[in-house]
Amino acid sequence: MAKFLLLGSGELGKEFTIAAKRIGQTVIAVDSYPNAPAAQLADFAEVINMLDGNALDALVEKYNPDYIVPEIEAIRTERFYEYEKQGYAVIPSAKAANFTMNRKAIRDLASKELGLKTAEYRYATSAESLKKAVAEIGMPCVVKPLMSSSGKGQSTIKTEADIEKAWKYSQEGSRGDVAEVIVEAFVDFNYEITLLTVTQRNGKTLFCPPIGHRQERGDYMESWQPAPMKNNILEEAQRMAEKVTTALTGFGIWGVEFFVADEGVYFSELSPRPHDTGMATLAKTQNFNEFELHLRAILGLPISEITQERIGASAVILASEESENPTFEGLEIVAASPRTDFRIFGKPTSRPFRRMGVVLTHDTLDGNISEVTQKAKKLASEIKVVSK
Repeated sequence: MAKFLLLGSGELGKEFTIAAKRIGQTVIAVDSYPNAPAAQLADFAEVINMLDGNALDALVEKYNPDYIVPEIEAIRTERFYEYEKQGYAVIPSAKAANFTMNRKAIRDLASKELGLKTAEYRYATSAESLKKAVAEIGMPCVVKPLMSSSGKGQSTIKTEADIEKAWKYSQEGSRGDVAEVIVEAFVDFNYEITLLTVTQRNGKTLFCPPIGHRQERGDYMESWQPAPMKNNILEEAQRMAEKVTTALTGFGIWGVEFFVADEGVYFSELSPRPHDTGMATLAKTQNFNEFELHLRAILGLPISEITQERIGASAVILASEESENPTFEGLEIVAASPRTDFRIFGKPTSRPFRRMGVVLTHDTLDGNISEVTQKAKKLASEIKVVSK
């Protein structure tokens, strides 16, 4: 059986660990804090700063894993190239992990090299150059650190007065050593989707039914599958997703995000791993959820097809306060509701807006996706995260 070095052990890593343990694999869960969700289930657990390349090297040497599986962005990803030279399998690949960690690399690849439609964009390295970039792009526009995750450091500039604040906020949310930001023109989109894309070692690229989602503060609040959309729009997104994942190389699942506007599909962002919006697949909407698909693709197990089994939605359970011992009220309300489930991630501490769990709802294929989503959202709001 294979040995996985899982770099990042949050809720996505936990579900990946569950999938791996179900078929007898060995998992080493790594995170920056003890008792992370995946660490509670894995065979071994390690606590390190993953931005410390030497600490990362020491773990790779200690465990000699078959697969190095990044689950977060805050990793010294440039070390991955060296690991590949040493014969380790980095998932999906060292190139993918490095390009997607840096918004500049992935955006230039998508727009300049592959010719995918993206929002107009500029880069800035100071408050002064941000002002110049905003003047060229126009307002409103979105500012994001080149290296960050889960919406950290991301803000919208609507007036001149927002520029200085946006720069400061971007630096607070930036990860790694890069102070640069990307400034994007605001796309007047009708909706946004995540297209979970599976690249296989010995098989064709497959696509999950599209997932719709709504965000606040750069984080997803609800997601639903399938997102209703026209076939020609979906096919355009699939072509773009296949193009970019092929260029990045490797195998596994990718969360490719798109804006859909009147004038067509815009490539937005990409994660080379299971996606938070893909937690809707835990509602058993597909024959395999996104974590099972990631695992099978990594192991080279053939995936003949991905089928939609029912419609479903996820809605996040957020903490509202800091706690060293969070507990949950209102779970019985969710448990009593038909065609409903929930996941509590088991994070040892809470803080305002920290994602602590999800509510999952589903219905038959001919059900109403909007009603299913609203139900998930309403039930999630019934759960309170409190200090014990």
